[in-house]
Amino acid sequence: MKAPQPMSHAPRPTASEILRHMQGRQRKLVWLLRRLTQAESPSTEPGAQTEIREIIAGELEPLGFRVRRVPGRSTGGMLFASPARRTRGAPAQLLLGHYDTVWPLGTLAEMPFAANGDTVHGPGVYDMKGGVAQALLALETLHHFGVRPAVAPHVLLNSDEEIGSRESRRYIEMLAPRMSRVFVLEPSLGPAGLLKTARKAIGRFTVTVRGEAAHAGLEPGAGASAILELAHVIQSLFALNDLERGITVNVGTIDGGLRPNVIAPHSRAVVDVRVPMHADQQRIEAAIRNVQPAVAGTSLSVEGGFGRPAMERTPANRALWQLACQLGSELGLQLEEAVAGGGSDGNFTSQFTATLDGLGAVGDGAHARHEHLRIQASMERAALLALLLMAPPLDAPPARAAPPDEDMTT
Repeated sequence: MKAPQPMSHAPRPTASEILRHMQGRQRKLVWLLRRLTQAESPSTEPGAQTEIREIIAGELEPLGFRVRRVPGRSTGGMLFASPARRTRGAPAQLLLGHYDTVWPLGTLAEMPFAANGDTVHGPGVYDMKGGVAQALLALETLHHFGVRPAVAPHVLLNSDEEIGSRESRRYIEMLAPRMSRVFVLEPSLGPAGLLKTARKAIGRFTVTVRGEAAHAGLEPGAGASAILELAHVIQSLFALNDLERGITVNVGTIDGGLRPNVIAPHSRAVVDVRVPMHADQQRIEAAIRNVQPAVAGTSLSVEGGFGRPAMERTPANRALWQLACQLGSELGLQLEEAVAGGGSDGNFTSQFTATLDGLGAVGDGAHARHEHLRIQASMERAALLALLLMAPPLDAPPARAAPPDEDMTT
């Protein structure tokens, strides 16, 4: 087999040439998806992450990428890939995604991989092994046409996105300021395949109430009910909802008390908060922390905060969206956008550089039994991704050049 040649500054292929080549790679997409899906990779099983990471590495290395395996402390770690040959100081771009899933080991036994016509089913095919496969095909396509993008592509895939990216966040936030732009490989939104140009900030708070126990029958006035106080708190929290502005404050779980005949000395509520703007985040968090007890003899404490900042429609993000629309039209695609209530690692990168999310699979059923992707539509998105990677810089490159590989091992 002839060794692959490094990419060079070859003439830019047209959108139709990219799309035609990509449509001829549908069997490769299904083959890749089968391999990635059958390598089960739940977030909570670090030992299960090695196989899928090595499959991805095995696809990237022949394309001229230097692959680094970044170990995790309590997760399966990360994969970071950068061009083996690149111009020092040249602008860089990042393909960002994850290879962990919400599905436990053994899910394939009851939810097997299946490709039927234009549809592929299986745990993780939509969120987001499809996006990983599309990125690999986009990079393979550039290699096929001998294109070395003016903005050097880098790849970062983690294994803990589905559980909050607690370990990988610092690496993501280290890389983002050094990138001219970031393309997030999360699935598109809904069957129509909307790109995600904004995401809400996500917060998790725990409100704990302490009261005073007393016998409910003998000394009902001697105690201070933490449950009664929590009822007041819950009403205050729900009053913060503003659905028209996209602000949701949901008390998802409550617990407390000792037994029916005891005035409750403690209670607790766990609250999920989603807001579209940074200013909303600050205001809602302050309101939650400033809730005052209404029942004499009780006290409140609030723990938690916002784990993911809002991904807003900044000027840089809008410029990237407009570029996607322009290139999509060359492919005959009329792209649409949406705000996503869920979070992704794009919430982190958007604070530092232009970010476009939802460039992965077109399908439906994230985290659901009917999870699937549509092959033809997903191949069109892979072609779009290839065009985006070939695009020149939108503006001046960031102040710092892309990091050397060794930075990812610290």
